[in-house]
Amino acid sequence: MDLKSYFKCVDEAAAWLGERSGVKPEAIVVLSAGLSGFVDHMQSKKEISSSEVPHFPRARAEGHEGKLVFGTIRGVPLVAMVGRFHFYEGLSPQEVVFPHFALAKLGARMLFTTNAVGGVSRKLKAGDLMLVRDHINMMGVNPLVGIAVQRKKDQFTGMTQAYDPGLCAIAKKAARKLKIPLKEGVYLAVSGPSYETKAEVAAFRKLGADAVGMSTVPEVIAANFLGLRVMSLSCIANPAADLHRGTMTHAEVLDTMQRLAPKAVAILEEVVADAGRE
Repeated sequence: MDLKSYFKCVDEAAAWLGERSGVKPEAIVVLSAGLSGFVDHMQSKKEISSSEVPHFPRARAEGHEGKLVFGTIRGVPLVAMVGRFHFYEGLSPQEVVFPHFALAKLGARMLFTTNAVGGVSRKLKAGDLMLVRDHINMMGVNPLVGIAVQRKKDQFTGMTQAYDPGLCAIAKKAARKLKIPLKEGVYLAVSGPSYETKAEVAAFRKLGADAVGMSTVPEVIAANFLGLRVMSLSCIANPAADLHRGTMTHAEVLDTMQRLAPKAVAILEEVVADAGRE
């Protein structure tokens, strides 16, 4: 995509979505593979394939359906991205976050992301949920390259509170209410699509990472640039390489996500509803 016309394309995609969805979403909810059950809890749903939206990328990752579902949760208007776009699919970082720019243009003010990750910390096990308090970007890319400088001011985005303290507090409260254990930690993002080596995981642990994955960080950077409040929920799908027995597979990840889904969806629903009432 030509970055000089990036914002023109954003306007066109947002206008197209506004006409067809009939919803002005307050929140964007990004659903990782295995968490599509969240949309079953939505009301007044309108489903749109991302492949139909002008300028949107095409989803190709296994387990990511590539559709947008507009609707409400307990009266809060939102759009659920059932599946996300990844740098490892061959997309540029700017293409990865393009949907977030368009949906923010529609009026979204909050971003709730989920991801399936490997547990780097020895305190995490497969099946755990982790609230992200901060991240380490080891992807080697930033989605704001070429975009931020098109602004005449506010070109440098602060990331000291990348994950909104208020939304994180709501997530912790929701977990307590639902009696679902919720851990907290630092998420480290790599480009993928290969899994990490044992030596890499050991190095990440020394850097202070608790979990590792291949997504989310570009979205969070873009959301902060756009002024959206952010909360991220990591689903520990497997132990990372140096803690894992045998060969790591995507099938293992999807199986764990299916088992995790009811807990993750319950917290998400509660958080979106509470945050939307603020």
